[in-house]
Amino acid sequence: MAGSTRLVDVIQQRLDSFLDDRATELGAVSPDLDVIDAAARGLLAGGKRFRALFCYWGWQAVAARGDGFDLAADASGDLDAVVSVAAALEIFHAAALVHDDIMDNSDLRRGEPSLHRRFETLHRDRGWSGSSASYGTASALLLGDLLLGWSDGLFEQGLAHVDRDAAEASRAEFGRMRTEVMLGQYLDMLEEHSWRVRPEAELLGRAHRVVVYKSAKYSVEAPLALGASLAGGSLAQIAALREFGLPLGVAFQLRDDLLGVFGDPAVTGKPAGDDLREGKRTVLVTLARQKLPGSASRLVDELLGDPTLDADQIAMLQAAIRESGAVDQVEKIIAHNVEVALAALQNAPLARSARDELTTLADTVTRRQS
Repeated sequence: MAGSTRLVDVIQQRLDSFLDDRATELGAVSPDLDVIDAAARGLLAGGKRFRALFCYWGWQAVAARGDGFDLAADASGDLDAVVSVAAALEIFHAAALVHDDIMDNSDLRRGEPSLHRRFETLHRDRGWSGSSASYGTASALLLGDLLLGWSDGLFEQGLAHVDRDAAEASRAEFGRMRTEVMLGQYLDMLEEHSWRVRPEAELLGRAHRVVVYKSAKYSVEAPLALGASLAGGSLAQIAALREFGLPLGVAFQLRDDLLGVFGDPAVTGKPAGDDLREGKRTVLVTLARQKLPGSASRLVDELLGDPTLDADQIAMLQAAIRESGAVDQVEKIIAHNVEVALAALQNAPLARSARDELTTLADTVTRRQS
C-alpha cells in the first residue's frame, strides 16, 4: 500500500505545520507552556493513521483523483481539504486516547508513560506542592480538551476549500462521529460497573453495542463517510461506504479486544492482559463467560478488573478464555464481518482504485499485531 504510506507522511507534515502555529500561540502566553507543546507533539508523532487513511480513501472513492499527494500542485484545494480533515481526525483521536487512558487508569501508551503519568512525574520531579496524581490527571484532562478544540480548528481550515453543501455535510458527519464515540465511551464504562445487575442474556448484545459506538463507527465508518462527504458524494456512494465501514469497524475492534488480552507488550506497547486488569466487558470476555463452567466463570468474574493482577493470574485468565473456545469464535466473527464488508464493495458506485485500496486496508487493520 505504497500510496497510503506516502499519505501518512503528508498527514504528519500537516500536523507538524499546525502544531508549529499552535506553539507560537502558546509561547506568546507563557514559556511555561512548552510542556504542552512537547506533549502534543509526542502524542501526534507517528501512529498507524488508520482513521486518516479511511478518510482519504473515502474521499478518493468519490473524487477518483489520480495525481498523487503533491499539495503544491493542488490548484483546486481539494487535496488540501481532505489532508487537513484527515489530520484533524488524528488530533481528535489523540484527545480521545488521553481521556481514555485517564478513565482506564492506564500507565502506558505505545510503550511510553501515558500523558497523565508523565505530568504526574513532572510534578514529583520538580518537587511542587500538592498531589502529583491530581496534578497529572488535571493536566492531561486539560490537554485532551485543548486537542479537541484544535481538531475543530484544523477541521474548519479544511472545509474552507470545499463548497457549502460539502462543508455542511462534513460538519454533520464530524459532529455525529464525536457524539457517538463519547457515548460509546460512556457505555463502555457503564458495562464495567453495572454488568452484575444486567440479565445474563443481555450482556453479549450490550458488549456488541459498545463495539459499534465506541470504535466501529468512529474508527472506520465515520472517517469513510466524512471523506466521501468532502468530495460531494451521493447518498448511494456514502451508503456503500457505510455498508463496508461498519462491519469492518466491528472486525477492527474485535481484533483490538484480542490484542488487549493476548497481545505481545513489545508490539502493542501496553502490558500483557491490560484489558483484564481494567475489567473490560468485551465480546471476547462475554463469550468466554457464557462458555465456561460455572466455577471457572465465577473465577473470571472475581479476577477481572483487579488492577493488581500478577503475571500468573493474567496467564490463568488467558488460559481460561482460550480454552473456552471464545478466541476461536471471535476469530470467526472477525472473518465474517470482513467478508460482509468486502461484499459491500463489490459493484459499489465507487472508484475502482479506491475499492482496491480499501480491500487491502481491510486486511491490514484486521490482521494487525498492535
